[in-house]
Amino acid sequence: MMATDLLCGAIDLGGTKIEARLFDGAIETVKTRRIPTPTADFDSFIAALGDQIVWLCEMAADPALPVGLALAGWIDPATGNAFASNIPVTGRAIGAALADRFGRRFPLLNDCMAFAYSEAHGGAGAEAEVVLGVILGTGMGAGLTVRGEFPPRLNGVAVEIGHVGMPARALAEFDLPVWPCGCGKAGCMERYVSGTGLAALACHRLGREVTAPDLIAAAAGGDRPAARVLEIWADLTAEALLSLQLILDPGCIVLGGGLSNMPDVVARLTRAFDARRLGPITPPPLRLARFGDSSGARGAALYARAQSRIKPDAEAPAIKGNEP
Repeated sequence: MMATDLLCGAIDLGGTKIEARLFDGAIETVKTRRIPTPTADFDSFIAALGDQIVWLCEMAADPALPVGLALAGWIDPATGNAFASNIPVTGRAIGAALADRFGRRFPLLNDCMAFAYSEAHGGAGAEAEVVLGVILGTGMGAGLTVRGEFPPRLNGVAVEIGHVGMPARALAEFDLPVWPCGCGKAGCMERYVSGTGLAALACHRLGREVTAPDLIAAAAGGDRPAARVLEIWADLTAEALLSLQLILDPGCIVLGGGLSNMPDVVARLTRAFDARRLGPITPPPLRLARFGDSSGARGAALYARAQSRIKPDAEAPAIKGNEP
């Protein structure tokens, strides 16, 4: 095994699993361990999370192993309190609870920001100064790095494009209703272009329930109505990408999540994006994530290792505007 001072670890906090990954000095996965996510209460969740950290440290034979944590949620940089929809942490400080047990702090990152960080460091966005990582999975979100670092932000939020409203022009073009979103708003982009959004589009257009994978398979088999649903999805996703470009103007956009595995997805979205460009503005290149499903965990581990070289006990004290 590589020298212990080069090892680092990460934990992916999800609604169904807490996955721990140990990485070697080349940031290659050497060991993984999954356990079910306790969802009944905060204390049982923290106990399980702590056990995963212990396991990583034991596997590395290093009690001070840098370990980064990635979750689909938001951490208030002022209080350290979390907000997440599928794990029992809302209103509670994960970092403080772990510090009480371990006597040190752990970097806690939004999963989309961790994904962007990974792809900016040796990934599909390595040559771009500004990297936007867009995850198209069960939900939709994005992360951003500038010259390989997280830019300062007032509330520490990720690029929450999934909860930006889909433009009225796009909904009108395809005669789509304004669907309510679980966030409490309506017409959110996530409701149309995520995996669940694609399934909703299919149900609306075809008059029957169909999963995103089944729809993609049907379109590949020559089903014209299914193919038309995918064309509409690509146009709506291009609207989302255009919004991101007009606000952030990234050097490249890296795609991840389950829908990024769709055959020819880059070519499909590039065509739709180019057709919706604003005037002569050049759309940024679209690329598939180099590190696939493990990219978010890889980013969290890389960030933890970088922070450990700055000072031994780095989580990221809650410095307003600088939390990832």
